[in-house]
Amino acid sequence: MAWRQSFDSYRPTKTMWFWSTAAAVVAAIILGFSWGGWVTGGTAGSMARNAADDARTQLAASLCVNRFMAASDATAQLAALKEKSSYSRGSFIEAGKWGSLPGAAKLNDRDVARACGDLLAAMDAPSA
Repeated sequence: MAWRQSFDSYRPTKTMWFWSTAAAVVAAIILGFSWGGWVTGGTAGSMARNAADDARTQLAASLCVNRFMAASDATAQLAALKEKSSYSRGSFIEAGKWGSLPGAAKLNDRDVARACGDLLAAMDAPSA
């Protein structure tokens, strides 16, 4: 009960209120940005642009896979692609023009070709 009386009689000064509030704000900012996952507007914009670029690349890569598999010699081309090393698959796709999308803006054909090659290399050969 003695602690209750001393707590009830405590009257902080305006200076104490100010510094306590300032310390709480600084602690909230430090914890929020380091542990809480907060990011600045610039970082959020950069993350959104990267996510959009990745989504466009994946969409174009799936279209590339469809175009590749629709070709008349898809089985032979798939076998040839699987014989290539992982770093030369993109060049193989670029040479075949399966990854290029006419009129598409803001697509990096090399990234699309690499993603398309990786997707195709993971596929099983189609049955005849």
